[in-house]
Amino acid sequence: MEVYIEKLQATDAENLYIFELENRTFFEEMVPTRGDDYYNPEIFKKRYEDLLEEQAQGISYFYLIKDKDHSILGRINLVDIDKSQKIGHLGYRVGQVHTGKGFANIALKLLLETIPDNDIVQIKAKTTTNNIASQKVLEKNGFERVATSSEEFEMNGKKLNFVYYTLTIRV
Repeated sequence: MEVYIEKLQATDAENLYIFELENRTFFEEMVPTRGDDYYNPEIFKKRYEDLLEEQAQGISYFYLIKDKDHSILGRINLVDIDKSQKIGHLGYRVGQVHTGKGFANIALKLLLETIPDNDIVQIKAKTTTNNIASQKVLEKNGFERVATSSEEFEMNGKKLNFVYYTLTIRV
């Protein structure tokens, strides 16, 4: 299947909202919840506008993972970019019906190719100890596991920790 990433645009708001609603339960099995407010249409719209503003300022890059029919398969982001240190933080999620097909891996490779030379020299990522698929995606793309948090937290009745990764981009 042909997959590409496309920067977040104002016209994607409604489709992304539907995507997030359809996958809420699935996502909350692997990552901490965004809370009920996130799924309120008015609040979602405001947060979406804030994301577009962040992107316009170059503080963050937000991409949708799409197929040839322009359907949203997931999202991948490079956020909280520290321009002085040239460090960004990676986040991604793929919809439940699209997992296990390599889309996160492809999207991460594409994202890494879009980073302009010298803009970012290091990317940090974290995942939960139960999200083995995400750990594999990071490691396939050259991220090194640097630490596991000693602090446990409970999510869905399970005790978990965060696993931290770093990718240093050679320039």
